[in-house]
Amino acid sequence: MSTLKIADSHVHFWDTNRLQYPWLADEPLLNRPYLPDHIPAHGSNWTVDALVFVQSDCLPQQGIAEVDWVTTLANDDPRIRGIVAFAPLEKGTQVRPVLDDLKKRPLVKGVRRLLQREPLGFSLQPEFVVGVQLLAEYGLSFDLCIKYFQLPDAIALVRQCPDVQFILDHIGKPAIKDGHQDAWRSELAELAKYPNVVCKLSGLVTEADMQHWTPAELQPYIQHTLAVFGSDRVMFGSDSPVLTLASTYEQWVSLVLDALQSFSTAEQDKILYSNAMTAYRL
Repeated sequence: MSTLKIADSHVHFWDTNRLQYPWLADEPLLNRPYLPDHIPAHGSNWTVDALVFVQSDCLPQQGIAEVDWVTTLANDDPRIRGIVAFAPLEKGTQVRPVLDDLKKRPLVKGVRRLLQREPLGFSLQPEFVVGVQLLAEYGLSFDLCIKYFQLPDAIALVRQCPDVQFILDHIGKPAIKDGHQDAWRSELAELAKYPNVVCKLSGLVTEADMQHWTPAELQPYIQHTLAVFGSDRVMFGSDSPVLTLASTYEQWVSLVLDALQSFSTAEQDKILYSNAMTAYRL
C-alpha cells in the first residue's frame, strides 16, 4: 500500500505561558500549551509532510510576536512551511505598517482576521474591504473564517476583491448539529463560482454534536463541498488541536480518506497535498 502525503492546511499552536489567548478561558480542555508535537508524523498509510499554522487568536497586539514564535518552532519542525498571520484589516490603508512587517517574515503566506464572532456587515465596511484588497499588493491570501449565516457577506466581499486569493476555513461552518443545510448548500455553491476562492475541508466535527457525531452525518457536507469546489479547489485541514474536542487526528484523516474513495489517485493528491502547497505558495 502506497503512503499518502498530507499537507495539513490548518493547524494551531499556542503557549499559554508566552502569549495571551482570552478565548481559552472558555475552553478548559484546550487551555494549556499545544506545540507541533501534537500533530502526528504519520498514520497507517499516510504521512504529514507539511503544516500551515493559522493565527490562534492571541491578543491583537501580540500578532507579530506570534509569527516570530512560530518561526522559531519551524526551525525545530521543518513540516511548518507557512504561517497565516493576524492583521487588523478593518484599519484600511492604516494596516500597511503591519503588512510591511509581515512581508519581512518569509513564512507568512496569508492573513486571517477572524470574522466568525463579528456582526453581519463587519466585513463589508469600506475600510475592511480596502484592507483585504491591499493583500493582493503584498502577495498574501485571506483566510475567511465565518459561520454559515455570514456566507452572503463573504460572497459580497469576494466580489469586491477579485485579485485576492481567498481561502474559506471549515467549509463555512455549517450548523451540522442542528441539521440545517439548505441555505449553506446554496450559498456555498454561489461562493464556489468565484475562481479566486478555495476551501478547507476542516472543522466539521466541532460543528456537529461533538460527543455523538457520526461519519454518516458529515458525509453530505463533505460531498457537497467537493461537488461545488471540485478537486482542484479543496484542501485538507485538521483544525488541530480544536479538533480534539470531538475527534482524534487519526479519526479525522480516516473519515476524509473514506470520503475520497471515488476520486482518482491524482485527485486525492491534490486535495490532501498539492492544493494547499499551491494556495499558500509553499
